[in-house]
Amino acid sequence: MYITSASASASSFLRASRARLSGSLSSAASRALVAQGPCPSPSAGQCRSLSFSSAFRSLRSSVPRWSHGVDWRSPASLRPQIRAVAPVIERLQRKFATMASENPFKEILTTLPKAGGGHFGKFYSLPALNDPRIDKLPYSIRILLESAIRNCDNFQVKKGDVEKILDWENTSPKQVEIPFKPARVLLQDFTGVPAVVDLACMRDAMNRLGSDSNKINPLVPVDLVIDHSVQVDVARSENAVQANMELEFQRNNERFAFLKWGSTAFHNMLVVPPGSGIVHQVNLEYLGRVVFNTDGMLYPDSVVGTDSHTTMIDGLGVAGWGVGGIEAEAAMLGQPMSMVLPGVVGFKLSGKLCDGVTATDLVLTVTQMLRKHGVVGKFVEFYGDGMGELSLADRATIANMSPEYGATMGFFPVDHVTLQYLKLTGRSDETVAMIEAYLRANKLFIDYDEPQQERVYSSYLELNLEDVEPCISGPKRPHDRVPLKEMKADWHSCLDNKVGFKGFAVPKESQDKVAKFSFHGQPAELKHGSVVIAAITSCTNTSNPSVMLGAALVAKKACELGLQVKPWIKTSLAPGSGVVTKYLLQSGLQKYLNQQGFNIVGYGCTTCIGNSGDLDESVGSAISENDIIAAAVLSGNRNFEGRVHPLTRANYLASPPLVVAYALAGTVDIDFDKEPIGMGKDGKSVYFKDIWPSTEEIAQVVQSSVLPEMFKSTYEAITKGNPMWNQLSVPATTMYKWDANSTYIHEPPYFKDMTMDPPGAHGVKDAYCLLNFGDSITTDHISPAGSIHKDSPAAKYLLERGVDRKDFNSYGSRRGNDEVMARGTFANIRIVNKLLNGEVGPKTVHIPTGEKLYVFDAAMKYKSAGHDTIVLAGAEYGSGSSRDWAAKGPMLLGVKAVIAKSFERIHRSNLVGMGIIPLCFKAGEDTDTLGLTGHERYSIDLPSNISEIRPGQDVTVTTDTGKSFTCTARFDTEVELAYFNHGGILPYVIRNLINQ
Repeated sequence: MYITSASASASSFLRASRARLSGSLSSAASRALVAQGPCPSPSAGQCRSLSFSSAFRSLRSSVPRWSHGVDWRSPASLRPQIRAVAPVIERLQRKFATMASENPFKEILTTLPKAGGGHFGKFYSLPALNDPRIDKLPYSIRILLESAIRNCDNFQVKKGDVEKILDWENTSPKQVEIPFKPARVLLQDFTGVPAVVDLACMRDAMNRLGSDSNKINPLVPVDLVIDHSVQVDVARSENAVQANMELEFQRNNERFAFLKWGSTAFHNMLVVPPGSGIVHQVNLEYLGRVVFNTDGMLYPDSVVGTDSHTTMIDGLGVAGWGVGGIEAEAAMLGQPMSMVLPGVVGFKLSGKLCDGVTATDLVLTVTQMLRKHGVVGKFVEFYGDGMGELSLADRATIANMSPEYGATMGFFPVDHVTLQYLKLTGRSDETVAMIEAYLRANKLFIDYDEPQQERVYSSYLELNLEDVEPCISGPKRPHDRVPLKEMKADWHSCLDNKVGFKGFAVPKESQDKVAKFSFHGQPAELKHGSVVIAAITSCTNTSNPSVMLGAALVAKKACELGLQVKPWIKTSLAPGSGVVTKYLLQSGLQKYLNQQGFNIVGYGCTTCIGNSGDLDESVGSAISENDIIAAAVLSGNRNFEGRVHPLTRANYLASPPLVVAYALAGTVDIDFDKEPIGMGKDGKSVYFKDIWPSTEEIAQVVQSSVLPEMFKSTYEAITKGNPMWNQLSVPATTMYKWDANSTYIHEPPYFKDMTMDPPGAHGVKDAYCLLNFGDSITTDHISPAGSIHKDSPAAKYLLERGVDRKDFNSYGSRRGNDEVMARGTFANIRIVNKLLNGEVGPKTVHIPTGEKLYVFDAAMKYKSAGHDTIVLAGAEYGSGSSRDWAAKGPMLLGVKAVIAKSFERIHRSNLVGMGIIPLCFKAGEDTDTLGLTGHERYSIDLPSNISEIRPGQDVTVTTDTGKSFTCTARFDTEVELAYFNHGGILPYVIRNLINQ
C-alpha cells in the first residue's frame, strides 16, 4: 500500500498543516495543538471541528501527568497568540472539511456513561457492529480491529483493512498487510540518542531541500527514559548509587545535554532523567495508560518502543512491541505502521506454581516451549484458569521475554488482576473505573468469573503451572533452559562438548584446574565455573516484588547461618525503579542484601546490557592468564556470548533468589540437592533448602511491604529530575549545532547527497562476501553495546581524537556517533566468521588480496575500490535486541544485501528501512548445501522498476563460479517496497513531507 495516492496526500496534509502551525505559535501554544497528535478519529469530526480553544480546554481539564514543562493551568500569556492564529485555524478547518472523508463506521460512535451520571466520553463500539466474528477473535486482534475502525478515513486506513481484521481467522494465514497507528512511542537512551540525532539531521535535510524543518516533529506522545547509561563501576559500597551516577554524568554529559535539548526542541517529547529507573518498569508502573481519553475520545493504549523488551507492557493488557529506531521515527512523524496481520498462538495456563518455584522459573520454561513451537512474527495470547494464580508482575515477567521466545507480543488481556495492579501503583479510582467501564463495554475485558466464549487461535499450547520446576538458562542463550537439579551434570557436559552454544571444549585433564591469586592481600582461587559476577538486574525481574523480596530473604537466611559471599565476586543490585528500594527498606531486608555485597548500584539497565563495569584487575588476570571459563549469574533476559562481560564465557539467567544462592556457592558447578553451599558459623554444612524461602514467606513480606503510597511518592518526584540533570545547560534552538570534534554526537551522512528523486530499486552486481556466518548471529554480534576493545578500529578512532582509554565508555553510549558505530559494526570479540576457518573475533578476509583485516578496514577497502558487499548467514539472523545500528552499520559499511536462512522480525524490517535487501534461502538450502564458500562474487537479479517487484517474490542469485540459486525477497509488504525504492524509510518520510 503506497502512501502516495491523492487520498493519502490529503490525509498527510492534515498532519503537515498542524506541523506548519506549530512553527507559527509560541512554544506552549504549539504544544497545545500538537499534543492532539494524529487525530484519534478524524472521520468522526475530530480534526474537522478542532479549534484551538477546544484543544486548550481539553488540556486544561485533563492535565497530563507528564506536563513537558508547560504550566497548562496558566494560559493567560497565550491569549494573544491564540487570537493571532484563530483565522488561520478557521481556514484550515474549512480545508479539512472538504478533504477528509467521513468515517464509514461513524454510526457505531457511542457514548460511555458513568455509573453515577454523566459520561466518560465517546468510543467506537465493537458490539455495535453486530458481527459474530468478533466474539471469536483473540483479544490482541480486537485491539488492532478497534484501531483500524477508529482511524478509518479511507486515506491511510481503509474499510477493506477493517474487513481483513474482522475476518482474521481466514486472512491471517494469507500474510495480508494492514496499517496500524500506535497511540504513543517509547524510547530509551541507547536507542533514543540516534533517534533524536536522525530527527535533528532530518530537519537539516528539509532545510537543504528548501522545505520547512518544523515539519519534523513527533505527532504522538514520545517518552524517552534515560536508563541504559549507568555502569557498575562501584559495587559493594553504601555510596555506590551516587558514585556511579557521578561517573555516568562525567562520561555522558554531552549525550545527556543533547537529549535535554531534544526535549525542548521537539514538541510532544518528554525525557525522563537518569537515575529514575528502567524504561519498561517505569512504563509498567507509571506511563502505561491502558485506556486513553483524548479530547473525549476513548481508545486502547498501544505503544511501539525502540527496545525489544517494550513487550513487558503486554502484561498490563497494553498492546506493545519493539521496533527499530527508524520505524519508530516514522511512527512519530505520523506514518502508519505497515504490518502483516499476525497469527496468534493461544497459550493456556492451568494449575498453580509449586512452593519455592518463581516467576523466573516459569518464564524460562515458557521461553523454551515457545522457541520450540515457533512463534516468530506471531502474537502469543495467554488465557486459562491459571491466569488467576499469576500476579501482574508475574505476567509482565513473561511478556518481557517475548523477544527471547521470538514473538511480536506475549499478551495478557485486562482482567481483575490488572485493575488491582493499577490501584496498587497509584492510578486514581476514577481512572481505573473509566478503564474497566470502557474495556467491558467494548469486549476488551476478560472476566474469569463469567462463562468464557471459546476464542479461535492459530495454534495452541498448554502448560500446567504445577509442572514448572526451578531452573536457570545458559550458558550462552536464554532459551537453553537447565533444570536446577541437572545443572551440575549439564555444566560438565558443556566443558566436554565442542565449542558451541552448549560447549567449551575443555580437555579432560584441564577441567579441574585451579587458578590461585591474591585478592587485596588475601588468598583466592578460581576454577572453571567459578562465579565472578552475580547481578540482580534487568527489567525482567526487578519489577517483580516476589522475586526481589525472595532474594532478600535468601540473603537474610544466609546471614543468620553465617554464610558470606566471597569478596572477589562482583555483586550488584540495580532496581528498575525507586519503588523497589522503598519496599526493601520497608521490609527491613535491604541490610541483609548489603551484608552479602548486593548494595544498590543505580537505577537502570546495567549488567544485562553489558554495563557490568570492570572486574578487579587481580580477578581479570587470573581468568585470562589461566584461560578460566568464569561464570556470571544474572537475573536478566540476555546472556549471549560477549554481552555480559568479555571475561565471562559462561552466563546464566536466573531468578534473583538464585543469583544470591549461586553467589554464596561461588560456582555453577554444584548440585544444590546434594552438595552444601558452604559452612555455617556453627561449623555445620548449609544446604540450599536451608536458605530457600517458601512461597508463603515471600507472599507475607510482599503483602506487608509493597504499598500504593510508595508508587505515588516515587512518581510524583520523578519529573523533578536530579541536581546533575537540572544543572545541564542547553541552547533554546530548534536546529542542532553539530560539533565536528564531538565523539558522542555526530551528524550522520544519510541525507547529505539526497535529492527529491528516489534512487529506485536496485539489484547487486559482482559483490564480494564481507562475512559468512552460521546460525543465530544476534544484534549483539552485529552491533555490540558493551565495551570498546582496546585494539579495535573504534578504539583507534577515539585515541586519534584524544580520548583516553578509560573514557572510551561503551558502544551503546556512543550510538549518536556514526563514525564510532560504523567501526563497531561486527566488532564483537566472540563473533564466528566462516571465512576465518574457525578463528573467533571481529576480523574477516579481504577476498581480492587474501588479507586478514578488521571488518571495518576490509569494508572500507571494498568501498574505496567501488565494490559492493553482501553478508551470508544461517538461521535467526539478527535475533536479540531491536538494535537499529545493526542495520545502519552494515549500510555504512557498504553492505547491499543479506542472504540468510531466516531473519528475526525487527532486524529484517530494519534492513529494509536502511535500503538493504533481505533474501532468504529456499527451505532446505543454505551455504553448505549450495556449496558456497563466501569467496565467490554474487549478483542479485532484482528488477530496477519497483512496480515489477512483489513482496515475497523469487529472486535469482548467481556467482562468478557458475552457481545459480533462487531466494525469496523478504520485502513483506508494499510499504516496505516503497521504503526500499526511496533508499530507506527516512528518505521516504522526508520526500513525503516535502511533497505535501
